[in-house]
Amino acid sequence: MTQSLDAAAPPGLERITPRKTRIGLVAGGLGAYWPQFPALLPQLQASARRVSERFAELDCEVVDVGFISDAQEGARAAEQLRLADCDLIVGFLTTYMTASMLVPVAQRSGAPVLLLNLQPTESMDHAEFDTGAWLAYCGACPLPEMANTFRRCGIDFRSVSGYVEDPRAWTRISRWVKAAGVRAAFRHGRHGLMGHLYPGMMDVSSDPTLVSAQLGGHVEVLEIDDLRVRVEQVTDAETDARMAVAREVFVLDDSVVDDDFRWGSRVSVALDRLVQDFSLDSMAYYHRGLDGEMHERVGAGLILGASLLTARGVPVVGEYELRTSLAMLLMDRIGAGGSFTELQALNFHDDVVEMGHDGPAHLAISARKPLLRGLGVYHGKRGWGVSVEFDVDHGPVTVCGLAQDRDGRFSLVASEGTTVAGPVLQIGNTTSRVDFGRDPGEWTDEWSGTGIAHHWALGTGHRVEELRAVADLLGLGITVV
Repeated sequence: MTQSLDAAAPPGLERITPRKTRIGLVAGGLGAYWPQFPALLPQLQASARRVSERFAELDCEVVDVGFISDAQEGARAAEQLRLADCDLIVGFLTTYMTASMLVPVAQRSGAPVLLLNLQPTESMDHAEFDTGAWLAYCGACPLPEMANTFRRCGIDFRSVSGYVEDPRAWTRISRWVKAAGVRAAFRHGRHGLMGHLYPGMMDVSSDPTLVSAQLGGHVEVLEIDDLRVRVEQVTDAETDARMAVAREVFVLDDSVVDDDFRWGSRVSVALDRLVQDFSLDSMAYYHRGLDGEMHERVGAGLILGASLLTARGVPVVGEYELRTSLAMLLMDRIGAGGSFTELQALNFHDDVVEMGHDGPAHLAISARKPLLRGLGVYHGKRGWGVSVEFDVDHGPVTVCGLAQDRDGRFSLVASEGTTVAGPVLQIGNTTSRVDFGRDPGEWTDEWSGTGIAHHWALGTGHRVEELRAVADLLGLGITVV
């Protein structure tokens, strides 16, 4: 449907807008220069304003505390940024400045720190420049001083050097901004966990306390009755309206039974209400049920609504897969989508790995208008109804999962490949053919050997460098296959 997930959601569905990433920006230089070189400060302040504008263009909320010239002004800026609760602190080294000017800012904020050394243009005019003109290009000079002092003070930092309009530098900066957005999504996130673990799936079992401890946020434990009651309250008119939306979003296969379509649409309305009532940013669920009773029907009717919500920016996944719902949230927030995925088969004729899943899917990254297929049975699960079928948009992709080690520590596992055209299953599953540029058997062995669970997120674009930034800000390890 679209490679750009910053664009509108599927027809009839507006994207649920997340909290904007809050960037704290402070620019500075050594005040002793200003009386010596009167034209220098206005030039540096103009660069600082331009950098602030560039951050705003990245759809950030910018808390710009202005320009500092000494340690006292640095301390005042530190207090302003401490109160602002920023997701990323950016220190812009416009010229030489002492470490004492920025250390308080980094120490007090509690947020990750990014240092920028962006000179005005690509290079100096050596024949024409005097000392004052040179000093505007001298932001590199204090960078080692900051690095040394920050290390000695126990402050983590990262840096980007370039020039103010340098596209390469802004590509790197945007990675840190996206990573800060993921960190914020986890710090402020509310993640629903409804039902119970799929029996025997030891690999996907997660301790909710570890999520809060390592990533921040809150895991809200829900009952299937929280959804059942809301399903019972949905009106026929609301159900009809949701069916109309679904007809716009999906191609309806001839196998779709009208009663099942109506039921899935009704559950979809109730699921939206559940997410709104509990202020959820993601959700994982599973309920087994028995003999077609109400709880079984509710659990089986979730796929349509879960897919619609996932496309709107609130990933909802089956099989009680909390960690994969978080990986999908991560991928969504960096603009990659992120669809619920597992291994399906290996194709040694075409050297591709076939992967996907039954159930919820990220509609915004489909290669075509997604299909809604009727299923009389969900393999391995109780119930029946409608399911989503598509393959991910053809081109560069990244798979990413949140692994958990023996000591309970989370880490990211990722691999880049390319989705290619070819035959796929037509059984109500998402299925993609991914070429990882190597023997599919060898890739599968190495991927499995990382300790990843059997689910992960599949998103568009090559995202490993962005994921490295995310891992850095979250304090997680990352394994790249």
